[in-house]
Amino acid sequence: MDYYNVLGVDKKATEAEIKKRYRKLALKYHPDKNKGDKTSEDKFKEISEAYAVLSDAEKKQQYDQFGSTQFHQRYSQEDIFRNFDLNDIFKQFGFGSRSGATSFRSGMGGNGGGAPFGSFFGQGHSTGCGGGSCRPGPVRGQDMTYQVTVTLDEVLNGAERTVSLRKNGKKQNVSVKIPQGIEEGKKLRLSGKGGESPNGGPPGDLYLKVSIEASGMFSRESDNLVVEKLITFSEACLGSKVEIETLEGKKFLVRVVPGTVHGSRLRIKGYGLPSGPIGGRGDLYVKLGVKVPETLTDEQKEVVEQLKECGL
Repeated sequence: MDYYNVLGVDKKATEAEIKKRYRKLALKYHPDKNKGDKTSEDKFKEISEAYAVLSDAEKKQQYDQFGSTQFHQRYSQEDIFRNFDLNDIFKQFGFGSRSGATSFRSGMGGNGGGAPFGSFFGQGHSTGCGGGSCRPGPVRGQDMTYQVTVTLDEVLNGAERTVSLRKNGKKQNVSVKIPQGIEEGKKLRLSGKGGESPNGGPPGDLYLKVSIEASGMFSRESDNLVVEKLITFSEACLGSKVEIETLEGKKFLVRVVPGTVHGSRLRIKGYGLPSGPIGGRGDLYVKLGVKVPETLTDEQKEVVEQLKECGL
């Protein structure tokens, strides 16, 4: 789904232009004006999803950077509509607290991150039968969420993984692409791989929530990596060169300037993690620590005493 096409706006459209266009379309396809019209309901759902993304600066930036496919691997429906209060927006547009907005909101928040619009576009909304005597239409299956752990190497290079999970009591293997630069807590969406519908409707989606496996050597700060390196007191005082190995195994000799203090950081540009499938890489930072020996030889003690007398 191309959100710009859905709203009929250009990618360079301003926030005010996007809002104005959504208001016009929402007036046209509002549920209270098109009762029983499934096409209008679906259109209202699409334009609201598009507006939820394009009206949010952070989500819009992610959508513009990664495109529709990668964006939906990173953002679940729950993520898209988080902090999106349609009732509030309707009030701004002069609609008032209409039943469509109320149903929309209950559909978003009432099933713990399950199918959005569930109560509005599923069993909770009449399809024009009248009198409440007809059966509800097919209900979409529940979305399912599982945890998947990835390594920093997979964050760096991307990967294709086969994940084993249990669905309806049976073991099932699913393949998933791990995009470069994936972040902790993001969700990968596999359309149609979730729970089955109880009455012949479409299946839900499967979301794989990403956790990053701890590395013994590197820690992550956004798109940057940090590696700790201990140096001796004499190296800190006089300067030195230390060898650093990057995540992909490349080795560098990094210069430690004289007078370096504990906790200083050196930067190796461009050897962090990618900011996304098509983004540039962050940096690798070397955090220096001055090593204090637990025990000293007699000769070392004598030298340290001399340093002490010299004011060091």
